[in-house]
Amino acid sequence: MILDPNPPADDFPAPWAVAFGEDAFGLWQAFEIGGVRQVMRWIPPGRFMMGSPEEETERREDESLHSVILSQGYWLADTACSQALWQAVVGQNPAYFDDDLQCPVEQVSWQDCQNFIAAINGHLVGGPLLRLPTEAEWEYACRASATGPFSWGDTLTTAQANYDSNSPYVYGEKGEYRERTVPVLSFEANAWGLYQMHGNVWEWCNDWSGDYPAEPLVDPAGPGEGHGRVLRGGGWFDHGRFLRSAYRHANSPDFRFHSIGVRLAGG
Repeated sequence: MILDPNPPADDFPAPWAVAFGEDAFGLWQAFEIGGVRQVMRWIPPGRFMMGSPEEETERREDESLHSVILSQGYWLADTACSQALWQAVVGQNPAYFDDDLQCPVEQVSWQDCQNFIAAINGHLVGGPLLRLPTEAEWEYACRASATGPFSWGDTLTTAQANYDSNSPYVYGEKGEYRERTVPVLSFEANAWGLYQMHGNVWEWCNDWSGDYPAEPLVDPAGPGEGHGRVLRGGGWFDHGRFLRSAYRHANSPDFRFHSIGVRLAGG
């Protein structure tokens, strides 16, 4: 349930916006650094059921279904951060698959992302500062009001996402296993204009990993401390079940791998 579709007046357009508008997916604005443009989509506040129902195939026990209210809207990048943007901000490209700057940056740790965000905020004047999304914000945006395993429904094919299709979801057909990342604008966007929330690279969230509380939550931000930071979305290297909207993973804040990237949030 969407509570209010419109952003605060001081968030739109932000002083750093080089372009902005409204389309079939909703409101958007973009910033540009070193000639590289990133579109940010407005994600309205709302209420949703986070986690997975007991009947969802291949669910895990840490996905207990619970009600979440996000009382404030926020901006979310329409794609994972590209190598081109990372390089424009910090002057180097850590990616393993570095032959195409339109592919997502990977081999970045949670701490690397914090340093990157501090650098990118130094380039942007005024407006909502960029950050990592919370785990709840990430799942809410991934679902885009859908309730099934994926934002488009119950099935998964390699025409919809980039993953190891030698291990498809449930009884899905095997397809092309690309064995690497693909450009961030590959495949169709979800209902809120977000590309590849499922597959290609895992995306860091701000939260420490922890169990979900049993009671309904408002603006959850995760535990105050922990051992691993949350990762969401699954990657090119992973089996189909890891790409489900509710699937949770975590790793230490200094961990890097060639299927781990980042998506920026703001507001």
